[in-house]
Amino acid sequence: MTINQIQNGTEMTLQVEGRLDTTTAPDLEKQINGIENADSLVLDFSKLDYISSAGLRVLLAAHKTFAKKGGMIVKNVNEIVLDIFDVTGFKDILNIQ
Repeated sequence: MTINQIQNGTEMTLQVEGRLDTTTAPDLEKQINGIENADSLVLDFSKLDYISSAGLRVLLAAHKTFAKKGGMIVKNVNEIVLDIFDVTGFKDILNIQ
C-alpha cells in the first residue's frame, strides 16, 4: 500500500493505493494519527483495490476523531470497496462522495 499526503490549508488529503488490510492498516492508522495541522480529512480511494475489517476499523476511528473537527470525506470509491461499505453499514456512517 502507498499513501500520498497532500496538505491544502486546514484540509489533509490522503491518497491510498493498493490493499488496506491487516498488514497495511497500521500504516494508515499511524499516518492519520500523525496529522496535527489539519481540521478535515479527505481519503481518496481512487486507487484502493480492497479493504478488510482492519481497514474499516481505522476508518471508523478516523471518522470519530475528525467528526470533532472539520469532518472526514471518503471520495473516489470503486464499486468493490463501495459494496463492502454497503454490506457493513459504513455507507450510512461515512461521508462518501
